[in-house]
Amino acid sequence: MREIGAAAYGLYPRDISLDDVVDILNRAGFGNEDICMVLSPAHPVATVVRDARFSGETPQRCALGTMDWISEFGAVIIPTVGFFIRSQRFFRSLMIDQDFPMVCGGSTTLAGLGFSESEARRLSRILTEFGTLVYVSCLEHAVAVRASELLSRIGACEAAALEEKHAAKAAA
Repeated sequence: MREIGAAAYGLYPRDISLDDVVDILNRAGFGNEDICMVLSPAHPVATVVRDARFSGETPQRCALGTMDWISEFGAVIIPTVGFFIRSQRFFRSLMIDQDFPMVCGGSTTLAGLGFSESEARRLSRILTEFGTLVYVSCLEHAVAVRASELLSRIGACEAAALEEKHAAKAAA
């Protein structure tokens, strides 16, 4: 299992094309397994997932495509809706190393990713309505800084590299 040595994040509004963000990250050398997204419950993807989850009928094509897309990433968390964890490192950070599982987001999920308690609360409040937090795990702080700069260039309203001590906590 590859451990997280550092991380970068970017906050994006709901109307950003996450496919474009991921494509640019992939072309810069970041794999989907290194990406975790925390989506606002008001995000269009969250609506598709929620409708598919509560529908008694067979999920529509759109829902199936969305679920396939979500399953490509290290983790996708939608507070109050659900979570999808593919990567062992995110599973460990978000579920195993905590006193209780963080089923659907909030500041405890962000703390599990290595954000300080105050930052986790602040970002959780922003994400309630804003859009998406794209989190990229990195081996080194210099790579996290590069990822942060890239996230900023591709439209993040806020982007930063997490200090290694915070991000490393997510993989300890």
